[in-house]
Amino acid sequence: MSLSDWLLIKRNIISKQNVKKIKLNIPDGLWIKCDKCGFLMYHKTLKKNSRVCPQCMHHFPTSSHDRIQQIIEPESWKPLNSYLSSTDPLGFADKKLYSKRLQDMKFKTGLHDAVQTGLGKIGNIRVALGVMDFRFMGGSMGSVVGEKLARLIEIATFQKLPIIIMCASGGARMQEGMLSLMQMAKVSSALYKHKEQNLLYLSVLTSPTTGGVTASFAMLGDLIIAEPNALIAFAGRRVIEQTIRQDLPLNFQTSEYLFDHGFIDLIVPRTKLKLKILQLLNLYYP
Repeated sequence: MSLSDWLLIKRNIISKQNVKKIKLNIPDGLWIKCDKCGFLMYHKTLKKNSRVCPQCMHHFPTSSHDRIQQIIEPESWKPLNSYLSSTDPLGFADKKLYSKRLQDMKFKTGLHDAVQTGLGKIGNIRVALGVMDFRFMGGSMGSVVGEKLARLIEIATFQKLPIIIMCASGGARMQEGMLSLMQMAKVSSALYKHKEQNLLYLSVLTSPTTGGVTASFAMLGDLIIAEPNALIAFAGRRVIEQTIRQDLPLNFQTSEYLFDHGFIDLIVPRTKLKLKILQLLNLYYP
């Protein structure tokens, strides 16, 4: 081996060692890669853009806290019934006790259940807002989710306020059995009384919105808005294909497919959602 070859090998080894040192000095969680287009960006860049990829507009999952900050005016948010929490009426256990699962979810998310409700302002218009959070047991609808939404709707009806519910759910919570299914009727009946007062209800469907939530209040909005490419369904794709014994379109159960078939009224990117809701509110409450 010549001296020049040896020097070249040594230089490559040193450069690789320097690269390893640089990688070790980079803090964890500083960068994030888009699942759809592979674009690499700062976490701060993603958060500033409402957790939407600036290159391909892919919508990342986000929390109820972030959604409230994205559409409600600062310092106008007043939470309601924030300390309501589910119990374990059936003593349900699968791989883990339901009561233990609830404790773990509270510790992990900082929430007492899968929805946040409250009053706030969008522009200068007061609204009643409910935001479901998929991080808490898949946004499943238990007795507390239904109770908090029903109370929110009753307050909105009494104070003559428009309602906005942002849905993100895997459906009814099986650990509460029939109690969870009864929430479909409870929330729907409260919305009917709200509608009798000629008040506005906007339903915002995010990914995913499925099961009993889709079969009840998610589809009862005077206007139904969805985020781009959101999964919106009642039953799963595989279950439907096995039932009807036919292959379904590739974009089946997406917001674009439902828009083309008249199930939803608008598809609005998260970055423009606040402005669009404000425009709609101004039409109803000039």
